Amino acid sequence: MRTFILLFHCRDQKGIVAKISDFILKHGGNIITADQYSTDPEGGHFFIRIEFVLDRDRYTKKDLVAEFSPIGSEFGAGWDFYDKSETLRMGIFVSEPDHCLVDLLYLWSSGELKVNIAFVLSNSEKHRKLVTAYNIPFHYVPADKDNRREQELLSYAVDSTDFLVLARYMLVLSPDFLQKYNKDIINIHHGFLPFFKGADPAAKALEEGVKVIGSTAHFVNNQLDEGPIIAQEVENVSHKDSHQDLIRKGRNLEKEAMAAAISSYIDYRIIKYENKTIVF
Repeated sequence: MRTFILLFHCRDQKGIVAKISDFILKHGGNIITADQYSTDPEGGHFFIRIEFVLDRDRYTKKDLVAEFSPIGSEFGAGWDFYDKSETLRMGIFVSEPDHCLVDLLYLWSSGELKVNIAFVLSNSEKHRKLVTAYNIPFHYVPADKDNRREQELLSYAVDSTDFLVLARYMLVLSPDFLQKYNKDIINIHHGFLPFFKGADPAAKALEEGVKVIGSTAHFVNNQLDEGPIIAQEVENVSHKDSHQDLIRKGRNLEKEAMAAAISSYIDYRIIKYENKTIVF
């Protein structure tokens, strides 16, 4: 059997689930899971994720896309099918901080993160020994604020990856890079967005006397720290915590939020809508 996933969203209206279920039934499929959500049953927006199995050689993803198109057009929907047997290729950009990189490599090597890591790219040589120990290609690109070397970054990323992860890559990618790469990029921010933006959210949290700190994994867009949020993790803090305490606690939150976001992404549980995400 082959497992497919349908992500579908449109204006809420009658008959959506019936039409989709009938399509799967007529193609000999069996629905394994179905998760749906409506912002408002009267004029709201409807979202659904359906996972189903088909006989392995009966239909391809291309077949399903072609035959489902009339239904998608009928509802004015945004949608796509995904073949769960196809493993996505992930590229990792990272700077000096290594805690997120170490965690991702561990999760990948233990089989918990089912992706192909195409490469790790860094503007710090310190990660080479770690990465090559996992038999993963390592690219050193000495980019900095004065020379971001984005054409070189693109030469490694465009053809070899399906998406990128910024595991504490400390340089902002330009709109030109985003346009030329034209695929999803997931970033980890060491603060609770949309609050505590910028370079040192721990210092701001300390100044404001907050009782909870957080970390945010989000898609990258042209606005700094404003892409659609995928996952967030939080932890209680107190007046006894120093700046370094907040940074230390924040590192653990970053690892957890990044892993959760990537897991949702590679399992096709995310639908982007406006500047938000629906995560099933």
